Amino acid sequence: MCALDIERIRGETPGIVVSTHLLASGSALMPQSVVDAVVGHTLLEAQIGGYEAQARQADALDRVYRLVANHIGASAREIALMENATVAWCHAFYALPLKPGARILTCEAEYAANYVAFLQRAKRDDLKIEVVPSDETGALNVAALKDAMDEDVGLIAITWVPTNGGLVNPAAEVGKIAQAFDVPYLLDACQAAGQLRIDVAALGCDFLSATGRKFLRGPRGTGFLYVKEKWLSSLEPAMIDFFGAPWVAQDRYALRDDARRFETWENSYALRAGLGAAVDYADQIGIDLIAERVGLLADKTRSHLAEYPQITLRDLGSTKCGIVSFSIGGKDPHLIVQHMADSGFAIGVSYPSTTRIDSERRNLPTMLRIAPHYYNTEAEIERAIEHLSRLP
Repeated sequence: MCALDIERIRGETPGIVVSTHLLASGSALMPQSVVDAVVGHTLLEAQIGGYEAQARQADALDRVYRLVANHIGASAREIALMENATVAWCHAFYALPLKPGARILTCEAEYAANYVAFLQRAKRDDLKIEVVPSDETGALNVAALKDAMDEDVGLIAITWVPTNGGLVNPAAEVGKIAQAFDVPYLLDACQAAGQLRIDVAALGCDFLSATGRKFLRGPRGTGFLYVKEKWLSSLEPAMIDFFGAPWVAQDRYALRDDARRFETWENSYALRAGLGAAVDYADQIGIDLIAERVGLLADKTRSHLAEYPQITLRDLGSTKCGIVSFSIGGKDPHLIVQHMADSGFAIGVSYPSTTRIDSERRNLPTMLRIAPHYYNTEAEIERAIEHLSRLP
């Protein structure tokens, strides 16, 4: 068993009393400390003004960079705070100078927001997109990736944990190949952050994007981008303003020398305060304990679901995480989600269009998702699956 004080954690999670929330892969329940940080800063802005609140809280707000950096094994210079994971990912992707004819290597489970960006740059900049096949378990085939490497590869960009299931791609093995061939590596850690340990050095990535609202338990409207130090002297954002690139003369600007060159002057400081509180809360518990607990609950969810012949589990990979995907034969998933909500359970759906290549390869329907977090209990999972098994 995980050495976590679950009752204390649940007592610090106000949403526990409202419903049984089993959708951390969408937007997890915030702990009270995160709520307090967001509301507290908002109230301060109401009392003394937004500029004044920022100035008064400057040290605490600057500490958010250090908290995020420490959480992923980076330096504060390598962190940019963003509105969400997609903005973070796009800032890195669109800044990379890829030559015409360059190949982008990605995985079958790549997320839709990333893939449409591939398509846009492929059309605009004459790039090629190549999907690396999966291995027999459904994870990205590392051997096939290595075989695909040559001087035309301009970027490796993969999703570590896809949105449509429990698969965990071999991100660190991909990093070793990227480093061996000196190819930039952009890792989407949107669903990994907060449920898996992130060590950017071990992962070997040049860029990493993540959100605050999912397993990190932060507020919506938050995310971050990691930019490896070696890129900070050369990479110019696709868009700049005078925060990331001060106007130093009438005919000249100067990019900041840290990752904040990707930021803009205006943002929500209240939400940033909440993100910092969320990372701090996760670190106080311990990400390894969180990962163990999430894995335990997800495994039990799969085991209970597998007891019912009408339920088909859809997760791939030899290593699985806290997202459990499944379908129930002959049942409309949207009606199921609504029925569960009416009964006090929050679960979700995953559309084929969000991971089109994997979905079409496996002929997947719109699937159901359960993503328990460490604040959930085994009893909650059992009750939720019992409700699912008795659907009309």
